Amino acid sequence: MNPFSGYLTELGHGLVTTVELTVVTTIAALLLGVVVATLRICPVPLLRTVGLVYVEVLQNLPLLALLVLFVFALPQLGITFPLFTSAAIVIAAYEGAYFAEAIRAGINTVGVGQAEAARAIGLTFSQSLRYVILPQAFRAVIQPMGNISIALLMNTSLAAAVGVVELTQTANNVNLVEAQPLLIFTGAGLAYMLLALLIGLVTGRLERRLAIVR
Repeated sequence: MNPFSGYLTELGHGLVTTVELTVVTTIAALLLGVVVATLRICPVPLLRTVGLVYVEVLQNLPLLALLVLFVFALPQLGITFPLFTSAAIVIAAYEGAYFAEAIRAGINTVGVGQAEAARAIGLTFSQSLRYVILPQAFRAVIQPMGNISIALLMNTSLAAAVGVVELTQTANNVNLVEAQPLLIFTGAGLAYMLLALLIGLVTGRLERRLAIVR
């Protein structure tokens, strides 16, 4: 009998938690990225500065340090969240900076004439973004955003350091009992690889379907 068969349910729950954390944080980070990218190109200097500071700070701090700070320091101020929620907030905020830069790069690929034409027909800045600029920007950076999503998936493993029982933490718990690190963590690594390949496959197909012909 396979000695690990008794842990399949536990490992399955860890995998599900990893998938849930990835999906939740990707959606939140993408939405945050849109907001921050909008600030970066906003005609108001103060808002542009806010967006710039957000990106520079988040991209130059280690995610693990942010997780530890959020989970263990904030409770001293009376601010507490469930561990899963804490990890989701921090990872989304961190990856949101990278999504913002990818989206801003996509916006820069949109011709200046597009924005000028939008203004010429009476669209406001927000309407131009919504109906003209952002749809084209997203189509131009599907693959980079897919790469960021894969990085986000891998970064969810850091949630184990603050007590979230996702795949890495579950694999570690099993290893503490069975003492088979090579087999156990290789299996966990393969699971991450399959999830990353799935993300790459989906974004690759989206990129081909929505490619902009220039």
